[in-house]
Amino acid sequence: MNELLANISAQSEQVNIILLIGIAIFAGTVGARIFQKLHIPQIIGYVTTGVILGPLLNVISPQTIETLEPFNLFALGVIGFLIGGELKREIFVKFGRQVIAILLFEGLAAFLLVGGSCFLVLWYFYDWHMALALAVVFGAICAATDPASTMNVLWEYKTRGPLTTMLTAIVALDDALALILYIASISLATFLIGHKEVGFLKMIFHSFYEVIGSLGLGLAVGLILRWIIKQLDDDEKTLIFTISTIVLSIGLAISLKFDVILSSMACGVTLVNFSPRRSLRSFELIRKFSPPIYVLFFVIIGARMNVSMNRQVWLLAAVYVVGSIVGKTTGSYWGAVYSKAVPTVRKYLGFCLYQQGTIAIALLIMASHRFEGQVKDMMLSVIIVGVFILQFIGPLLTKIGVKKAGEVGMNITEEDLIKTHSVGDVTDEKVPVISAGMSLGEVVKVVSSTDSFYYPVVDNDKKLIGAVTLDDIRTTFATQELNDWLVALDIMEPIIAKVTPDMALSEAFEKARHLDIEHLPVIVSSEDDGFVGVLDCRAVHRSLSAEVLSRQQRADNV
Repeated sequence: MNELLANISAQSEQVNIILLIGIAIFAGTVGARIFQKLHIPQIIGYVTTGVILGPLLNVISPQTIETLEPFNLFALGVIGFLIGGELKREIFVKFGRQVIAILLFEGLAAFLLVGGSCFLVLWYFYDWHMALALAVVFGAICAATDPASTMNVLWEYKTRGPLTTMLTAIVALDDALALILYIASISLATFLIGHKEVGFLKMIFHSFYEVIGSLGLGLAVGLILRWIIKQLDDDEKTLIFTISTIVLSIGLAISLKFDVILSSMACGVTLVNFSPRRSLRSFELIRKFSPPIYVLFFVIIGARMNVSMNRQVWLLAAVYVVGSIVGKTTGSYWGAVYSKAVPTVRKYLGFCLYQQGTIAIALLIMASHRFEGQVKDMMLSVIIVGVFILQFIGPLLTKIGVKKAGEVGMNITEEDLIKTHSVGDVTDEKVPVISAGMSLGEVVKVVSSTDSFYYPVVDNDKKLIGAVTLDDIRTTFATQELNDWLVALDIMEPIIAKVTPDMALSEAFEKARHLDIEHLPVIVSSEDDGFVGVLDCRAVHRSLSAEVLSRQQRADNV
């Protein structure tokens, strides 16, 4: 009987978890939509939803967050893989020196400024050993830039250009720099608070083991995935093998005590550089698969916001936030000046480096095990408040930065452009029109003097009644013996589909695809057959493709 009750209880808990996941994804999506209407990045909507569901309503409890920790690791792995897919060989060939210089300047500037400022404040409350131990840990954690929220903004606004390229490389490598700074800092902190049995050299060796091991694991798994996708032509199997490989990389990284994001990122880098063409489908499928993962991931981050609110916490959190912003802004600027980066990178890169997320939280959780009691609680509260504030303002400032740099919408696809147009935007209103009573000889003259393939036929009131194509004229000459008495009305074909100027272009294209036709006549409205023009699907596709290529070339030539 007890065993039966235990099973029922376990099943109930699983259902509740599934229900909570559904609530989180649904509410997060609604929240993001509301914020997008206000021209605020959707990630802020996700995080805000998490705050409401977590500390305010307690729908998502700390126990639930802990239960969902494996999902967070999976989300980090997917994010790392997609970031790696952005790091193509040509980026490092073109910007390698600039990336390293800016990375070191912005990371070290934030580390030194936050560490120094926090030390001065903490010295007022603790002895200098404890103050310095906490300060160096604060400085190391603030050096991290959350790649998930940064890339989410870039993908949302379809950015492309020097700033986007530099930012992608920086946030991908920031994880490794923050990890190295953290391990060095925690070694010093451990020594200062009395745990001298842990050797400094041992901690340094461990940092290299973690970074190099993570990169090596990602390289090996990426090569395996490359070999697999070369054998596949099916999208479904490609998605399955890509997801399973990412999960395999995450599991091995956890078992070997490597960094999940670094190993997944290295996997993506390996795949995109060793198989630049074959890998495109894998990354495209993962991007389509990942939106619900992002929603739940960022909602959970918001739900973590549960801290004690005393004056000491808020003072240190303010120092942490201000130090991070000033350090990363000035550091990235001087790094860009030193490496002779383009003006948009110098001016606006600092705006895009403020957000922090799960990486900072993960380092915080590891660091908290080195401290005890009130000091531990204070440290957890300060970093969580600071990270939450930066996570809230960071995406908004990233949007401002890429917008001022002129890179928003430069990485748009043809499908994206189609969604922004209606039929009226691309209608050809100058297409030659044939009257119903026009003789065949006159029709031939019109056709021979123009280069159209499709000719609408209208009555005396300019109402659309049919169409004539080149194929119709060929058929007429091949099958009719007497042509003088024929008029346009005799050779025209009926209209099988019509569209109106206010119809969405995507809907019109879908209708043309379903009917297997390339031309759709445009009429005034569903109640008025007055002729407006013709939608030439093939010509519009060519025009949109040219626009996409033009935007990408403009972005790349900045």
